Amino acid sequence: MATPRSGNTLFASLINQNPDIAVTANSITLEIMKDLFLLKRTDVFQNYPDHKSLDNVLSSVYKNYYKDWKYKYIIDRGPATAEGNFKLLKQYLGQPVKCIILWRDLLDVFASYIKWFENEPTAFPNRCGKNTIEEKLRLLINKEGAIAKGLTAIQNALKPENKNVCHIVRYENLVTEPEKCLRSIYNFLEIEYYPHRYHSLDQFSVNGLKYDDNIVGNNMHTIKTELKLEENPYKKMIPESIIKEYGHIVL
Repeated sequence: MATPRSGNTLFASLINQNPDIAVTANSITLEIMKDLFLLKRTDVFQNYPDHKSLDNVLSSVYKNYYKDWKYKYIIDRGPATAEGNFKLLKQYLGQPVKCIILWRDLLDVFASYIKWFENEPTAFPNRCGKNTIEEKLRLLINKEGAIAKGLTAIQNALKPENKNVCHIVRYENLVTEPEKCLRSIYNFLEIEYYPHRYHSLDQFSVNGLKYDDNIVGNNMHTIKTELKLEENPYKKMIPESIIKEYGHIVL
């Protein structure tokens, strides 16, 4: 669980070096579960409320979706700790829920987005009729977008009752202390550690597929092949109104 531009693709590239583990791309599994569960509110279902049969389908979503993925462990990327999603997972996953939260300070997330859409004409904020940096950022942080949903999910994950099922990884630590970070993740997941490579990194791929960034804009998921923490000069371009509204959100 994370907001976009928080190191998701970097994290996946690192972990996916382990042939036993697959970190997925942005996943639709939670959307599948939500849509199935919402069928219980329809007139057709309530006219014949066969909960057991529909619950069987809900309980089999993950097993069936990943049936052809030949990995021992799968880390599914999505807003798992959003309140409704969390309840569905606890009820239907069929095993204890464990969530990894990647955190990057929100202003650094905005700076990363600015660097992308200011240098990539195909970036989707440039195709939506938005002209200024503020307009483009506000498009990204609308309440139905991935950033807002990620923040809401992280807020729920930080509740005391979720302390033992959520593990926080800070972006700057992942970049500057990758082995220490990954060892802590393996300990959290109770999986035997795998010796990872922290240089000449591969671009993201899993189960034979890569992102098609023609959809959102080229290089949306391109990572640097060497780990290096740098100050993003585009941070100075974040409008004061955005800083005033969101700069206080830290973890």
